[in-house]
Amino acid sequence: MEVIRNKNCYIGKGLVAAIGMFDGVHIGHQTLLAGLKEKACAAGLKSAVVTFSAHPQTVLHPCSGLRMIMTLEDRLKYLDEMGVDVAILMDFTPELSELESKSFMELLHKRYGVQALVVGFNHRFGHAKDEYFEDYVAHGEALGVKVYRACEYQGQYSPVSSSLIRKVIEEGKVDLAECYLGRPFELAGVVVHGKQNGRKIGFPTANLDVPSQLIIPHRGVYTVVVTLDNGVEYGGMANIGVRPTIEKGGERTIEVNLFDFDGDLYDRTLKVRFVKFMRSEMKMGSLEELKERLAIDKLACTEELKKYKENKK
Repeated sequence: MEVIRNKNCYIGKGLVAAIGMFDGVHIGHQTLLAGLKEKACAAGLKSAVVTFSAHPQTVLHPCSGLRMIMTLEDRLKYLDEMGVDVAILMDFTPELSELESKSFMELLHKRYGVQALVVGFNHRFGHAKDEYFEDYVAHGEALGVKVYRACEYQGQYSPVSSSLIRKVIEEGKVDLAECYLGRPFELAGVVVHGKQNGRKIGFPTANLDVPSQLIIPHRGVYTVVVTLDNGVEYGGMANIGVRPTIEKGGERTIEVNLFDFDGDLYDRTLKVRFVKFMRSEMKMGSLEELKERLAIDKLACTEELKKYKENKK
């Protein structure tokens, strides 16, 4: 997939494009992108997405606290895997937010050669809040840009949106998030040094440093599948929380215990796929009680991994 950045122009025959953040590249996005590729193929042109390096809300309302489902790099990776030919990556600015939809369409047409737009069934763009699909069609006719309405995803998990997925992740419903995404929700991070309290009680953990802009699931224990930077996978359990048994007023951490692994993971990047929420964070009366609870958690997570792998066959 060709990625066009920093106001560079597209040099080519022309594009059929769709506009959006595509955070999560979820099953609704996948329906839109399938329709986009069909239109591009029929027109003999390349398919393109017009997206933004940062979410408009974080630019216009930096105190909103919005967290993303995935990093920009992962977003581009999954768009590439969906077969999109070109990604136009724009910097969203207050000035860009003031553009009317017709002016934005004109910019896309002149700078990037967008010959047609495929608009999500409920997607709106441009500064004016009272414009709808029919207005985009009219603007397109004036500019020489065809405008199509995308098919709506109407499957079992309709309606779906990135904001809905963020909500269920925050609630710890990672198995439901997987249904909406069409793949497990995952976090990737570098293993950093911790206090090694887990190792002292027989459950060594890798402490992950994940990008600050990403959404983090609800505090508690999760069944996970962990992929090392060499591609090897391990089942495991993750704990998200402040370690109330061990310290008071601690910062939130993401700790992962890999089953059947023995080795040094410091400074390596791990990808953690969340399978299921198992229980909420609990404060134990002692380290021995915590050790007993973790043994129970490991057994439960092991059973959950067996079921998960069977369902994936």
